[in-house]
Amino acid sequence: MSTSASHSENVHNEATVAQPANSVKADGVQSIAAQTTGFTFNHTMLRVKDPAKSLAFYTGVLGMTLLAVKKFPDMGFDLYFLAQLTESERDNLPAGDDLEIFAFRQRGILELTHNYGTETKADFSYHDGNGEPQGFGHICFSVPSLDEAVVWFDKNDVEFKKRPEEGSMKNIAFIKDVDGYWIEIVQADLMR
Repeated sequence: MSTSASHSENVHNEATVAQPANSVKADGVQSIAAQTTGFTFNHTMLRVKDPAKSLAFYTGVLGMTLLAVKKFPDMGFDLYFLAQLTESERDNLPAGDDLEIFAFRQRGILELTHNYGTETKADFSYHDGNGEPQGFGHICFSVPSLDEAVVWFDKNDVEFKKRPEEGSMKNIAFIKDVDGYWIEIVQADLMR
């Protein structure tokens, strides 16, 4: 039996919950396995050359908050976990060990991984996933006002890959972080 057939059979032999009636239907979408209740998509990881520059960008330009740092000197890397918090979440942020637990219960965390020594190599860079061979594409931030976000990015000398008025996909911008990773910028009510 093939792996995909085995996987599909396992999903169907377990208790499931129907996808919401208003969710989008597409080939391949399955019912939700009851065993996944409580699963949370927590974070996406990007490797960064210089953590100080990346942290300055993600906190100072995109308004994220650093929630946890994990250091692994014996293995030569550090991890930084950031989140986009609401005002209420910032005002009520737990401290100490409770902050780390909070971090790993959130949705949409960004993990920055720094491998020691990359920051001192002038010619070092990571593949952004958009050149050949393509793979990873981008992360995305939703903003209240695309026009105001563009003004803010210009004020902070952020590099644009695509401005909202460029190309065939209007009302969507792509900026680059300090490592060249693409970040899509959208305004929800313009995505209809």
